[in-house]
Amino acid sequence: MLESKQNGAASRFAERAVGERSESAGASAAPSVPDPELIERPRRRRFSAEYKLRVLREADGCSRPGEIGALLRREGLYSSLLTEWRRQRQRGALEALERRRGRPKTDRRDAENAELRRRLERSEAELAKARKVIEVQGNVSALLGELLEPRGAQETTER
Repeated sequence: MLESKQNGAASRFAERAVGERSESAGASAAPSVPDPELIERPRRRRFSAEYKLRVLREADGCSRPGEIGALLRREGLYSSLLTEWRRQRQRGALEALERRRGRPKTDRRDAENAELRRRLERSEAELAKARKVIEVQGNVSALLGELLEPRGAQETTER
């Protein structure tokens, strides 16, 4: 009988939707602990060149079995990081170790030049359009001038 009560209570909790508060918490009580279901987005760890070199020196100094594993556990690192850092050290010590991931930052002058080029292209396109409009207006004016001239005036001047 006791087991059926516990199973019934467990099934009620299992049916509850994620994020719902327990019945014992009450509606007016504010949660003092953050909801474990809502996990903050993890942030990528960044290691300085000095830290990487220090860990590599310690790893190189390990001679007994299990010492590197203990070092990695103590520092909270993976063995693949040691491999990657060793390759970086072989390629060029601090320069390779300090390199940031992702796109390199753009120079503000490059962004300014790109903006000025876009504005220049827009201005040139508007100028070409304005020249076409002026040309069309001139043609229309010439045609209207020919159509509006009195026919008799042309005939008298020609005779």
